[in-house]
Amino acid sequence: MNRRDLLLSFGAAALGLLGRPQQAFSMGGTLPDLGEPAPDFMLSGVVPGDDGAIEAERSLRDFQGQWLVLYFYPRDFTEGCTIEAKGFQRDLQRFHALNAEVVGISADDTDSHKEFCGSEALTYPLLSDPGGQISKRYGSWIPPFSQRHTFLIDPEGVLKETWLAVRPLGHSREILERLEQLQAKS
Repeated sequence: MNRRDLLLSFGAAALGLLGRPQQAFSMGGTLPDLGEPAPDFMLSGVVPGDDGAIEAERSLRDFQGQWLVLYFYPRDFTEGCTIEAKGFQRDLQRFHALNAEVVGISADDTDSHKEFCGSEALTYPLLSDPGGQISKRYGSWIPPFSQRHTFLIDPEGVLKETWLAVRPLGHSREILERLEQLQAKS
């Protein structure tokens, strides 16, 4: 195959992916559809407790009856991930006032999450997905990292909004605005 044919073939394949919005890029997995039940999960991680962060498991069912901001991010302690985490922490009381919880997921282990929560004073759960099984179910996995995607899930467990290739600065406020819009409609 010559170079021109190769480029045309690649272009056709790329257009095929773009024509299917439910598909994530390459190995990322399949994005869940809006208006459908969010993929279930059960992961270990670090959750806030009276004596600081403790290790615990959390599942989608644990958040039934409230809105859930489920955000996937590549790695603890990196610049973008720290900016994003601090934004959610800064706005956490506003989320709580809207009956919403924030949960972060990455491939980092629980020890890393514990250190990250401590160093950044984070008081919301960070869950560990080291093999990317849950990240794949949300179309957010390109090994060895979760991709920076966010999902807004309603109190009944239905996926209401998706943000892909998130820019960390101001992302928390973007979600708050959308959450307020969705709640005003209901």
